[in-house]
Amino acid sequence: MKICFSQKPLIALSLIVAPFYFSQNRAEEALKKFEENYPQEKIHLLLSKKNYVAGENLWFTSFVFDGYSPSTISTNVFVELYDQNKKQISKKIYPLINGKGSGSISLPADLKEDVYYIRAYTTWMGNFSDDFNEIMPITIYNPSSPEKLVKNVSAPWSAAIFPESGTFIDGINTKFAVRLQSKGETPTNWSGFITETQDPQTKLVAFKGFDQNTGSFSFTPVGGKKYQLIVEDDKGIKQAVNLPEVVPSGVNLQIQSKSDAINFVLKGKNIDQNTKYKIIGTINNQLVYKANISNISDRVYSIPTSQLVNGILNLTVFDESENIVAQRLCFVQPQSLKLKQPSLKGTSLSLKPRDSNSFNIDKDSSMSSYLVSVTDNESENPENENSLLSTLWLTGDLSSKIYNPAQYFSKNRNIDALDALLISEKWSRFNWQTIMSGNFPIIKYKPENFLSYKGKAAKLGKPASEAEINLIFKMPDQGIKYNLIKTDKEGMFTLNGLIFEDSMSFSYQLNGEKTTKNSVQVYFQPAFSFLPFRNNLPSNNYTLIKRNPTDAVPIEIERAIANKSSQTSLREKETLIEEVKVKAQKKDLTKKLNNELSSPLFRGGNETIFDLVNENQNAQGSQNILQYLQGRVAGLQIQMQGGNYTATNRGGTMELFLDEMRVDASQISNIPVSSIAMVKVIKGNFAGSFGGGNGAIAIYTRRGGTTGSVIDTTLPSNLTEIKLNGYDKEIPFNNGIYDEESAKSVPEDKRSILYWNPYLESKSGEPTIVQWYNNDDAKNFRVMIIGFDKNNDLLYYNEVLK
Repeated sequence: MKICFSQKPLIALSLIVAPFYFSQNRAEEALKKFEENYPQEKIHLLLSKKNYVAGENLWFTSFVFDGYSPSTISTNVFVELYDQNKKQISKKIYPLINGKGSGSISLPADLKEDVYYIRAYTTWMGNFSDDFNEIMPITIYNPSSPEKLVKNVSAPWSAAIFPESGTFIDGINTKFAVRLQSKGETPTNWSGFITETQDPQTKLVAFKGFDQNTGSFSFTPVGGKKYQLIVEDDKGIKQAVNLPEVVPSGVNLQIQSKSDAINFVLKGKNIDQNTKYKIIGTINNQLVYKANISNISDRVYSIPTSQLVNGILNLTVFDESENIVAQRLCFVQPQSLKLKQPSLKGTSLSLKPRDSNSFNIDKDSSMSSYLVSVTDNESENPENENSLLSTLWLTGDLSSKIYNPAQYFSKNRNIDALDALLISEKWSRFNWQTIMSGNFPIIKYKPENFLSYKGKAAKLGKPASEAEINLIFKMPDQGIKYNLIKTDKEGMFTLNGLIFEDSMSFSYQLNGEKTTKNSVQVYFQPAFSFLPFRNNLPSNNYTLIKRNPTDAVPIEIERAIANKSSQTSLREKETLIEEVKVKAQKKDLTKKLNNELSSPLFRGGNETIFDLVNENQNAQGSQNILQYLQGRVAGLQIQMQGGNYTATNRGGTMELFLDEMRVDASQISNIPVSSIAMVKVIKGNFAGSFGGGNGAIAIYTRRGGTTGSVIDTTLPSNLTEIKLNGYDKEIPFNNGIYDEESAKSVPEDKRSILYWNPYLESKSGEPTIVQWYNNDDAKNFRVMIIGFDKNNDLLYYNEVLK
């Protein structure tokens, strides 16, 4: 089994060449196989807000990464909602375009107040541990529930101690990390000290904890003595932990992560001076550094950070038999996070109730779209605990519980605390011993191409072998569309690359056969499925207690309840809703045209649309449509060969379709551009393709609804209709809530989400406008802007506008 994935090279390989070579390279060979065949995806879910009330809508955007870049492996994301008993409440499937997808969950109004869990994953992730599924606890409040949620501050906590690189050697000064864990809340303020077990009154070293996760100290042990750590929180609760046994010999790896280099030193005691060592450094399962060292000394080795990316560096020391003698994680350049920042211009803010506010994101030709969110800053920020940055660089690759990991990548981050945290961790994506022994994951699930259905055709109860079947669609204002598919010897066929919401209805007909309605049957089965969750749900920091009628409702929940009532009142204004729908259509005429002209089999995840009805009027000046396309789509080449045009994408020949019928270039080049309504350039595989995987140019002429002519949409009565389920439909978020003055009559507006747009288009050469309406009492606004440029570099902005 070999699955190859093309990956953007993230980092350069840095070598220190010693005058000898290891006879074994099992570690390097195993790592290469693992990297090439078993890429690891991780997911960050950005929620529209932090806390919810039963009956509200929850909006989210999912970011799926392969390492530190948007993933191109998966095209579907599965999102599920569970209660504390692991009972599934909701399940959704949404498409991923370049690693990004968005969706919504309608929370049932009868949910009892409790902590619930959102699970997000891809099918490819099902080949690996469920530890790396995104499991996000969310608090859902319901004042009518008999019990209410409170923070669990009385749960017991425990401490564990970790020597740097995993070794504690006589006479070698060693840095230690102390790690706290709890099923509830760990203490914020705590401290500790070291004593000899035989002399517990004498403090040898004292330290104060950095945060709720870690603290650190350095200490030089003496052989034959035993040591103990005493940890105490601000409530006087103590815990004693024994330090590891001091060993008389071994190797200790010490690391400092500086802005210009990762410096490391190997220190040893009572070891054979002729022993040779190999050090391997990996980032995201890729080999980035290798050094052969002939003797242990106090020499400082450096790995220049100019050749590395932000991320976790895993340094492992092997002896000549490729046994691991020391191992350490550290973060590359925690002092300087490589993030793009948007330039905001023309900011216009008003604190008047329900007034309009706006700003512009300055033009940036490298950006195609942004996620933009604006919230009332009085509400809790969903990125405060675990941000996209902490998922990308930390929690997405480590499976242990980390409290408020977002703090390690905030403006006021403590890089010493992050380093201590990584001393207490091990790389979880692979185990050296496992992959070096040849034990690799078993691939049960292949990456999908959006939605796929397996079909089987039968005629008079027998397989319709190597038959042609017409799938017949009724399109809005376009009459009947035919898509031809072919079966194999067993009567089987596959529809790949489908992208549609809700359901898709069509009829079918065996080509060239006069058959009765019941003589031909076509059966479909989805080639995608939700996967069972094999792990237990994680613990959370809340507990339920009995609610008293006099209990005060938290202010944010009180506001959410009031807003839910106001939104119900707003939805009852039918005239306003119809107006909003009309405005939404006006804002997206190209999408409407695409839905009218193209059948579901001719929609791809990587398509470029040229709307010649509402836009691109300059196309009329071109000699023909193929000439017009030249230079307008990255990778597309239009050339004249032997008097005919050819279209290629990255060297591969593209198919040509006219009104979804396959044609050659000569049939297209003579069509007047004025007769064309829309052109789609689809890259890669899609359901209507005849094969090849190089994509297609689909040209649609001005017919039906685009010219106003009447088309017969009657299907023959002898055809059977089939319905397939598609992606779940996202509930639209109404950013133009007060576009109509009449909407301002709602009794009160306590919205916390003022603007939510996961796909705000960035138009080339123009600033991107963000406009929203205030609620009744906001004093300042939290703005989040997230996007990836053409080089997959991350833009991340999370600031307060006042």
